[in-house]
Amino acid sequence: MIDLHSHLLPAVDDGSRSVEQSVKVLNEMARQGITDVCLTPHIQAGRAEAGPPQAHSRAFEALRAEAPAMPRLHRGAEVMLDRPVPRPVALARNVTLAGTRYILVEFPRLVAYDTVTNALTQVVDLGLIPILAHPERYSCCSVDAVRQWRGIGARMQVDATTLLASQARGQRARQLVAEGLADIMAGDNHGDDRTVATGANFLKAQDGTEQVDLLAVRNPMAILSDSPTSPVPPLRIRESWMKRIKYFLEGGR
Repeated sequence: MIDLHSHLLPAVDDGSRSVEQSVKVLNEMARQGITDVCLTPHIQAGRAEAGPPQAHSRAFEALRAEAPAMPRLHRGAEVMLDRPVPRPVALARNVTLAGTRYILVEFPRLVAYDTVTNALTQVVDLGLIPILAHPERYSCCSVDAVRQWRGIGARMQVDATTLLASQARGQRARQLVAEGLADIMAGDNHGDDRTVATGANFLKAQDGTEQVDLLAVRNPMAILSDSPTSPVPPLRIRESWMKRIKYFLEGGR
């Protein structure tokens, strides 16, 4: 499996605080069968033109010196679209995922539908392919909205662990997978135990082996090679499993 969204670059944002913490997480990811991880620290679009801060590059070198051979490390960023992405960002590709056309983007949680639509359109117009991180977090996210965003040319990344959440965001994440509107799945690890494997195990239990292969292997691999992603078939998520999740989250009460 491949995880294209993580905050394991040590001590640069709200993720891992040290090389040791990141190495511990990477070793566990390797045990779970994760072969590649993209390090995507937070950066604001207004500051992206300057490229990754020197602190990010120093942190990467420090981590690479101590990291295990697997999973392989790739660089990127999670770009907050607080303003339009400057055109030089599209030319330099130094905050995109592994130097490809794909760029991981996010918005404030209370963002409006029109704001997302306009911003994603602007990124596409620059010749980049925006991957919207955790669309299920946004209250403006709906099946119709995501169909519109994907029609623009954007791709959707659902958080793997959110698929098991009982809140509205969990329902939205499951609905996107059920409707075949998710393109990749990622852990969004912050130096903790969040992992793409959690979502993979959940979807496999729903007879979603084909979906897992696309969401966690083939489409992330295509992104790393700057190739087109493949459509992910819809998947029926059984209500009985949702009741079991609720029972588990409520401590078996």
